[in-house]
Amino acid sequence: MNEVKRPRKPLMFYYAIVLLALILFNALVMPFLTNPGVIEVDYGTFIKMTEDKQIAEVMLEDNKIIYKGTDGKFYKTGLMEDPELTDRLYKSGAKFSSQIIEQMSPILSILLSWVLPMVLIIGVGQYFSKKLMENAGGGAGSMMFGMGKSNAKVYVKSTSGIKFDDVAGEDEAKEILSEIVDFLENPKKYESIGAKMPKGALLVGPPGTGKTLLAKAVAGEANVPFFSISGSEFVEMFVGMGAAKVRDLFKQANEKAPCIVFIDEVDAIGGKRDGRIGGNDEREQTLNQLLTEMDGFDGSKGVVILAATNRPESLDPALLRPGRFDRRVPVELPDLQGREAILKVHAKKVQMQPNIDFGAVARAAAGASGAELANIVNEAALRAVRDGRKLVTQADLEESVEVIIAGYQKKNRVLSDKEKMVVAYHEIGHALVAAKQSESAPVHKITIIPRTNGALGYTMQVEENEHFLLTKEELENKIATFTGGRAAESLIFNQITTGASNDIEQATRLARAMITRYGMSDEFGMVAMEQLTNQYLGGDTTLACSAETANHIDAVVRNLINTQYHKAYHILKDNANQLHALAKYLYEHETITGDEFMDILHKTEAELPQIAEGEGY
Repeated sequence: MNEVKRPRKPLMFYYAIVLLALILFNALVMPFLTNPGVIEVDYGTFIKMTEDKQIAEVMLEDNKIIYKGTDGKFYKTGLMEDPELTDRLYKSGAKFSSQIIEQMSPILSILLSWVLPMVLIIGVGQYFSKKLMENAGGGAGSMMFGMGKSNAKVYVKSTSGIKFDDVAGEDEAKEILSEIVDFLENPKKYESIGAKMPKGALLVGPPGTGKTLLAKAVAGEANVPFFSISGSEFVEMFVGMGAAKVRDLFKQANEKAPCIVFIDEVDAIGGKRDGRIGGNDEREQTLNQLLTEMDGFDGSKGVVILAATNRPESLDPALLRPGRFDRRVPVELPDLQGREAILKVHAKKVQMQPNIDFGAVARAAAGASGAELANIVNEAALRAVRDGRKLVTQADLEESVEVIIAGYQKKNRVLSDKEKMVVAYHEIGHALVAAKQSESAPVHKITIIPRTNGALGYTMQVEENEHFLLTKEELENKIATFTGGRAAESLIFNQITTGASNDIEQATRLARAMITRYGMSDEFGMVAMEQLTNQYLGGDTTLACSAETANHIDAVVRNLINTQYHKAYHILKDNANQLHALAKYLYEHETITGDEFMDILHKTEAELPQIAEGEGY
């Protein structure tokens, strides 16, 4: 691996600063040193002071007149052609015999103007050059102004007290990392058989899943020092500073071995090198230094490097080869059991009523990360405080799930009766289409209370049991459910509104994925037309097909969504009485539960409330 070259940019940078300072010194300070306290006046003022006999002494030079006033101050003005000047000065009584201002000697002037600036430039340049060379040589104790220090946060001997028991919902990750703990505690067991522990382990997963917490738990279980630093902290304005920080970090780690070094967001310095000339030299030098240090340190000392990222696909391949970050630990979103376990861990710190059903809360919070689940528990506690209660209830937790999903209730937004009725039919349209299709998640709650995320209402469906494979029929049913709100508006009011914008976006995304990624279309079959990028950060996609194929995909997507829309429209039309009864009930109560919804839905025609023509809509 190439060594990091002695950086040159900082030296030139400081030379420029010193040169600028000297130019300012010459322009602003030197005049005061050579002519202290001299007041510049115009020639008319000089003539008037002469006539008023306010001049004590005068010295004439080639292009200026310097004189001392009777007030003790010194003045200067430009020398002009004035034949009567000598007579005027003689009549004023001014003295001509002595020089008024002691001018600086030529030698001293040269010293201040040229020699001193050059000495300063050379001296300061040599000083900074020496400091930068010390940085390049690994002198962590003498880093210039601390810019070469790693600034890593150190948790010595598990002062944070975090153990594996504090991390729930990531059993697979803990099992993989427990081997590292065992190595740090019993290294001889591995040395005796000739086994070597991986130098680095990469924690990969979406934001908020507990990657940093897991790294601290490993250090806590092994009872060793824990160094924590973010990848962005290595990136400096000056070339070479990031590499110096890497050297300093590994130097500290070797001194405190056995220990754990954790680099969060490692993609900030570990991104793929594109090979182009004139790229980010600082980032690449930092990456090169990291690779060199990981190759250079002795893994038998018990220094384990852990890193975390949300973008594993962006990392340089050299960082992932054996001998570096060769162990990849997935830290995914928790499943149903994991979510329930995480809720219970955070609930231990909160005063709660007995018999809380954490399973119901976990089912409602499908897809939530560990950080979001912690926030749900905290929001529930805050809600209890706002209501003047000392214990958190089941209702607090369920409302907190809705806060995380849809935002807080927007109490100051008052809908007109017409808009409120439209929203009621829209939400019942979603729920009724879902209930009349097989393989659809049961309706848990429907509300038309506006939320801070912009939603005027929403329908919540909760799966009884979590499953990870979806059939083509299930996905088509989801699309039909998304279109149910718009279909209800069209059927009842014979007009459409902007309220379906989010439904349209979700239906389009799902329909496109069915065709381009899941191979669920007769036209294309099992051919991937789209590639997933940033799996853990939004799941952006890029098309991998010709323009003609892309146009064909658009047509198939439109056809699929239109087919499901017409299916939803006919479901609502065939169940118009239930649609009217449910919308009227929702309009009056604003929020209904899944049980209330199913009770009205299962009533016979005779049991349904009779709604007069045009009533309620």
